[in-house]
Order: sequence, then C-alpha cells, then structure tokens
Amino acid sequence: MFDFLSEKFSSVFSRLTGNDRLTESNISQSVEQVRESLLQADVPLEVVQAFTQQIKQEVIGKKVISSLKPAEYFIKIVHDTLVQFLGGTQKQEFPTGVWMVMGLQGSGKTTSIAKIAHYLKTQAGSKTIRIGSASIDFYRPAAREQLAILAQANGFEYYHTQRLTARDAINECKEHLQTTNYDYFLLDTAGRLHVDQAMLQELADSEQSIKPAYKLLVLDAMTGQESLAVARSFEQKVGFHGALLTKMDSDTRAGAAFAFCYSIKKPIVWLGTGEKASDLQPFKADRMAQRILGMGDIQSLLERADTVIKQEEQEKIAKRMMSGAMTLQDFADQLGMMQRLGSLTQLAQYIPGMGNLKVSKDQLAQGEVELRKFKAALSSMTRKERSNHKILNGSRKIRIAHGAGIKVEDIDRLLARFEQSQHFVKMMKRFGSF
Repeated sequence: MFDFLSEKFSSVFSRLTGNDRLTESNISQSVEQVRESLLQADVPLEVVQAFTQQIKQEVIGKKVISSLKPAEYFIKIVHDTLVQFLGGTQKQEFPTGVWMVMGLQGSGKTTSIAKIAHYLKTQAGSKTIRIGSASIDFYRPAAREQLAILAQANGFEYYHTQRLTARDAINECKEHLQTTNYDYFLLDTAGRLHVDQAMLQELADSEQSIKPAYKLLVLDAMTGQESLAVARSFEQKVGFHGALLTKMDSDTRAGAAFAFCYSIKKPIVWLGTGEKASDLQPFKADRMAQRILGMGDIQSLLERADTVIKQEEQEKIAKRMMSGAMTLQDFADQLGMMQRLGSLTQLAQYIPGMGNLKVSKDQLAQGEVELRKFKAALSSMTRKERSNHKILNGSRKIRIAHGAGIKVEDIDRLLARFEQSQHFVKMMKRFGSF
C-alpha cells in the first residue's frame, strides 16, 4: 500500500538534501519528478496537474522557515498538500441504524461486512452492541450463505430473508427491524461484474425503501482509475457517504486511493489490507501522508497493538523484559504477538525510514520464512527447554529439528537471535531505558 509512491518520493527528496537553498530550478526539477512519480502510480492526469500546481504555488516566492532546511521545507509543503488531497483531517462519524454496503461483484462487499462488524465491536470496547446483517444479493451463487457463515464466525447476527427478490427481501427486513433492536444492521446488496443501469436502479429502489442511515461503497483498489468511474456512477444514481478500498495489501500502485477524495469529493473511510476480519484499517489522511513520505506511522501501529493484544499480555511481557530474566518461552510469546500484528511486509509500512533502507520484498519474505522456522522450533521444545535454553545440547537439537521439519542450523540461528535479544534487554536496563 503506497509502497511505490513512498519509494519514488524518497528518491526525489534525497536529491534535494544536499542543497543549501531552494531555487526555481531545483524546485521545478523536484516538482517534475513528483509529477512523474504520480503518473507512474496511475494517478489521473488532472489530479497530478492540480497537485503539482498547488505545490509550486506554495513553494515559489515564499521565504523558507529559518528552522527548516530547504529539503525539509519542501517535504513539509508536499506533506500538507498530500493531507489536503487525501481528504483532510475530518473525523468520521458512524451513525447507528441500517447501513447499505454497495459495490461491484468481486469487490469484496461480503467479506468487508465481517470486517466492519469486527471493527465496530472492537471500537465499542467493553460496551455491548448488537450488530445484525442480511443479504439481498440474489444474483451471486451462495452470496447469502457466505454472509451467514461469516456472521457466525465473527460474532454478529444474520437474518435470512424468506423472500426471493430484492424488493420483497427489503420489505421483509423492514418488518424484522421493527421488532428487533440492533445498534447496526449491515445490508449486503447485489453487484454485477460491471456497472449497469438495472443494478443501479435496484439499489436506488432499495435505498428509497429502507432509507439507510449510512451508505458505504466498496471498491477494488486493483482496478485503478476504473474504480473512480464506478464511484461516479454510484454517486449519481444512489449516492454514498464514504468508501472502503479493498485489496490495499496487493501490488496496486494506489493511484485511485490517492485521487479518490479529490476527484469524487467523498471520504475514504477504511482500507482492506488482508483476509482476516481484523484486516480493516481506518483511513486517516495525515497518517497516510506520513507513510507516503517514508515517515512511518507509529501511532497506528500502537493502536493496532492495543486492538489485537490484550493489555495484560503487554504488561506481562514488559515485566519479564524489565526483570532481565527472559526465556525462550518469553521469546515465543513475543513472536506470537508480532504475528498477530501482521506480516513483516505489513509492519514495515509503519516503521519510519523503512523506505530509505531499501529492504526488498524478497528480503521481507525471507524474514517471514525464518520466523516460521523459529515458531516451529519453539513449538517442538519441551517446557523445560524453553525455560532454560542452556540445556539444548546436540541430541536435543536433532530431536527438535526432526519434530519441526527444519535443520539444526535453524535452531542455532534461533538461539543466536534470542541471545542477542537478551543482550539488548540487559543494555537497555543498564542505561535506564526501562
């Protein structure tokens, strides 16, 4: 997600770093490089032109703030312009009631409903909320069955309508809602492989009948600029409040995401970043701008940690580290927590400066393989061995390697990593970092 743009922008800024001042020449050169980067990322030409023109107007003829170096000032201007084009810092409000979830077939509407339900429940914290769902998709085979399975797996309710047309099913849902008290009721609608007037008219009729509190458009980010045309068609015929872009964990160059708010004048609400119910990320323009510019997003990483890792687990592992008595069991617990946060590729986007380190996807993939081997080795050890790694002699290593399906060298690598971690913890404790 935005990796392509981040890499391109980093190279633009690195060329400015050695300059003592901003001149019309190096500004024009840098803006042209920004322009080329955006075009390569599949951002529409008119959006690229508007973006680069605004940067020029902000930079040329203005005095550089004395506390900033020229490159830093240029980055600040690009950052502020990015935030504006990505939708600004307006807070998203999610009304209770019926939500209509719309989009083309294959965009990920049904799985997105499970993610939305998971997100809403997580945000509610200790407060109990009731989430219901129903499907009026009678075109895609097993669409309704899929939603029923997702509802059961993710702890929200599913109402199976008995009627067999969208119009009759909507009326049945209305009757059901009169007798059932939901905080949120997520309605999965029918899609097609492409926009057609019959689909849009059916959605418009459904919208007029049920009068939803919120209308969400689900778009496949991999369709590029085509997704903007889809959004315009939905807005003209049905209207929507915000968008959810799916498959943002793919190799998409994110041009549509960059251009969406500026082109459609609607906010991006969420990004789908994986297959799990927890792989739904709120879209925040300022944080996305930081990622694009290689500044990372530690705040979102910490929020994600609080979501997927219980506070008592975090406190337990922190206490063990502060004690200086880490064991392989603690190391295994740490690996487990990290895996819950996401893959190395997913985590890399949150870390400041990762783009400048030029860590390739192949290197990250190799790291993933190593972590899986470490986990397999730890799972094959006895509790005694995880509590005291010093007893791991040659015969024990051979037994563990055989049970985990790895080599003894992999176990030696695990022990080396663990002892490095122990060393760093002791250093941090000595220098008062804890």
